[in-house]
Amino acid sequence: MAVGSITSSNNVMKMKKIACFVVVILVIFPLSTFAGDTKPNLTKDYYMKTCPRFEEITNNIVTAKQAETPTTAAAVVRVFFHDCMVDGCDASTLVASNHFHGKAERDADINLSLPGDAFDLVTRIKTALELECPGIVSCSDILATSARNLIKMTGGPFYEVPLGRKDGLVSQASRVIGNLALPNMTMTHIIDLFKIKGFTIQEMVALVGAHTIGFSHCSEFSNRIFHYSKTQPVDPKMNPKYAEALKTLCANYTKDPTMAAFNDVMTPGKFDNMYYKNLQRGLGLLATDQAMADDPRTKPIVELYAANETAFFNDFAKAMLKVSLYEIKTDKDGEIRHRCDTFNNQKGT
Repeated sequence: MAVGSITSSNNVMKMKKIACFVVVILVIFPLSTFAGDTKPNLTKDYYMKTCPRFEEITNNIVTAKQAETPTTAAAVVRVFFHDCMVDGCDASTLVASNHFHGKAERDADINLSLPGDAFDLVTRIKTALELECPGIVSCSDILATSARNLIKMTGGPFYEVPLGRKDGLVSQASRVIGNLALPNMTMTHIIDLFKIKGFTIQEMVALVGAHTIGFSHCSEFSNRIFHYSKTQPVDPKMNPKYAEALKTLCANYTKDPTMAAFNDVMTPGKFDNMYYKNLQRGLGLLATDQAMADDPRTKPIVELYAANETAFFNDFAKAMLKVSLYEIKTDKDGEIRHRCDTFNNQKGT
């Protein structure tokens, strides 16, 4: 046999050995390990052995609270979103301010109007779970699961919520600014805000559809119905009869800042696609919402969801799942709080 043939044969044998080694390595260490994928391995049955009644207890309390206070669904979804968009879904918005760690997220200006019913629900669930399986279930998993259950309970889509999040170790009001959309932002600003966090325009439009069960305080849209401009007292994009009704509702909003209106005037307690239909009729409450029906980047998506509720539900479910996984904490990056409003280490960060 020629020398060249022997060398070639040896190379083939070496390549086979290398191939076998690579196969073994890939079996032991999945390809995602080498691709820089550090997403934690959450599972839907995370508490199956450690707290098997997690789902049952959570759902029972959610059902009772929603029956008691029908606005709970909107409240919890809003708190969930505000929590996830600031440093990820880590229940940092649930933490109360104190003299140890200062002003927490929930006391940032934009969060002062977050509904108390959401905090009350999480507290009820956490208390029950601590009695059932102390120190096991995170507040962030409670919030994510409750939001999903309430969306389904009010008529919206069901989606799996992988579990195993840890609760964050940081909650600072100063970190909220710039992470949440404001009523006076331009559509470009809002699109960019979502884009930075990895969300597409379509995902943004789908997520805003949660306003179908939400409400806003009069102060958030008063500029559209009172002294809109020097020449027009009311925003011309708003349905005139709708504007007049809002004027009556919000007449004393400066004296009573708690006054609010449903974002979906037609079916406020039902999770459906009516919100998008309303935008096409000039019945959008917030200026940023109404702008989605006019901006060429978002208008086609609004039209799609207004005409096809199934498309909205499918896209919303996928987007909410994506939100629920945003910058979550695991292992030493977080903890399982004993109380959702307080770090285990009182001093926090």
